[in-house]
Amino acid sequence: MKKIVSTISWLFPGQCIKRMFVQKVENRRNFPKGNFIFAANHLSHIDWLVDGAVLTPRKFTFIGQVDKMTGVKGIVRDLTYWWAGVVPVDRRDRQAKKKTLETAIKMIKGGYCLIIYPEGTRSRDGQLHEFKPGLGKLHIETGAPIVPAAHIGSYELMPPGAKLKVKRAVRVIIGKPLDFAKEREAAKDLDKSSPKYYELCAAVSKKTEEAVRELLKEC
Repeated sequence: MKKIVSTISWLFPGQCIKRMFVQKVENRRNFPKGNFIFAANHLSHIDWLVDGAVLTPRKFTFIGQVDKMTGVKGIVRDLTYWWAGVVPVDRRDRQAKKKTLETAIKMIKGGYCLIIYPEGTRSRDGQLHEFKPGLGKLHIETGAPIVPAAHIGSYELMPPGAKLKVKRAVRVIIGKPLDFAKEREAAKDLDKSSPKYYELCAAVSKKTEEAVRELLKEC
């Protein structure tokens, strides 16, 4: 989402989304001055609406799936992706996932914040699940700090397969930025297809997952 689009979205629909769903956003002071990777647990489709509203008027983008939703829902999704400048990913296609990461890396290097849900899909049981190593790769390749965040309440408003409930019940807890300089340094001279490089990416993702778990304990 380019700066001008993000600014417009801060007014509408951003303020409407906040008034409809957001109870509280905690620790905004933890946002860095520059761009960053916003990594959060994923409970509901409401998450991306709330996170987009929270990050406006910054320049930012999402990684969003295109392997589900057809018909009218697919059209609405595609229009939303076009407006928001979302990086699409087909999770069934290994090459497509690789291309998505490459595009996301370019956008982060170009000054965009990136909203990502490292579990790879919505939680079906409301619990936090393992973070995929792609998050670690994004950090190692760009050096952008990772801001861990926890959603509370969005699962109850719209769990997978259920209808939407409109209620100001979502809390977003923002953690302190994470920097993994040690892992980035260790990855510098490694082949990106090597097991060691993969292990470093996975380690970054795991440590971020642990940070999100700590935020969820604050509930």
